[in-house]
Amino acid sequence: MELNGKCVLLGVSGGIAAYKMANVASALRKLGADVEVIMTKNATQFITPLTFETLTGHKCMVDTFDRDFKFEATHISLAKKADVILVAPATANVIAKMAHGIADDMLTTVVLAAKCPKLVAPAMNTGMLENPITQDNLATLERYGFTVIPSESGVLACKDVGSGRLPKEEVLIEHILHTIARPKDLAGVRIAVTAGPTQEALDPVRYLTNHSTGKMGYAVARAAAMRGADVTLIHGPTALQPVRFTEDVPITTAQQMHSPEQGTSAKTTSNTSVKEVKSAGSLFVTTTSAFPHFIKFSANT
Repeated sequence: MELNGKCVLLGVSGGIAAYKMANVASALRKLGADVEVIMTKNATQFITPLTFETLTGHKCMVDTFDRDFKFEATHISLAKKADVILVAPATANVIAKMAHGIADDMLTTVVLAAKCPKLVAPAMNTGMLENPITQDNLATLERYGFTVIPSESGVLACKDVGSGRLPKEEVLIEHILHTIARPKDLAGVRIAVTAGPTQEALDPVRYLTNHSTGKMGYAVARAAAMRGADVTLIHGPTALQPVRFTEDVPITTAQQMHSPEQGTSAKTTSNTSVKEVKSAGSLFVTTTSAFPHFIKFSANT
C-alpha cells in the first residue's frame, strides 16, 4: 500500500521511545510518503534531529523561532501541508498541552493550527498513564477528534511492568495507512467476510479440514476496512494475525459460522453471525473453504 503524494507529520516528544520513531520515518519514506518531523527540545536528548533529517530529507524543526530563511510562517505552512499528524511518543506533558490548547513550542503550535486528522500514541510510566488527570486529558483529545492509539503493556524502561509502552512501529504505520491511504468511499457500509478453513469433527479426536490459509479473506477485510467500511471478519482456525479495524469473530465449524450460539468459540467473542449480517442488508463476501454439504448450507442461508 503506497502513500505517494501524502505528507505525514511526525511529532516526537521527550520519551525514551523517541528512538523508535526513526524506524517509523524510514518505513513511511519507503511507502512513498513525504515525511516531516517536529521534535520537542526534550526529545533531542534521546535522539538527534540529524537522524530524522537524514532519513526524511527535510530539516527537523525544534525551535519555533529558528531562522531558516523561509519567507513563510513555518508552523502554519507545516500545518497546511500535513495530511495526517502522528504524535509519538506522546508524553503526559505534551498530551496535557494539546488537550488544553497550550502552544508554547513548535510541535504544540502546529498541532493547534492543523485541521488534518491527528493521531496520538501515549508512552510513559504506568502510574503517569493511569493517573486520572492523564486519562481525562486523553478523553478530552478524543472529544476534540483526536485518535488515541492505545499503549501496549510490558516491561518499561524504568523496569516497571504495565501499560505505557509505545506500540510497535508497524502498528503506528497501520493507523496512518488506515487514516489517509485510501478514500473512505465505503464509509457506512457493513461488510461481512468469511475466511480460512472449517474443522468438522468426526469424533472427539479427529476432524475433517482443508489447507485454506485465510489469506485472501484477510486481505479483502483489510482493504475494505481501509476504505472505511464496518467490517466483520468471520474466520476459521488460521495462523494469521487479526486484521486491525475489523470485528474479529473466530469460529471452528460451518454451523458456528451460521449461528455462533451453536458453539463456544465465536459466542465468547461476538454475537455476530453470517445470517445476522446478511439479514441486515449488508455486503457478504465469502472466501471460506468448507466441505460440499456445508457450502450448500451456506449458499441457502
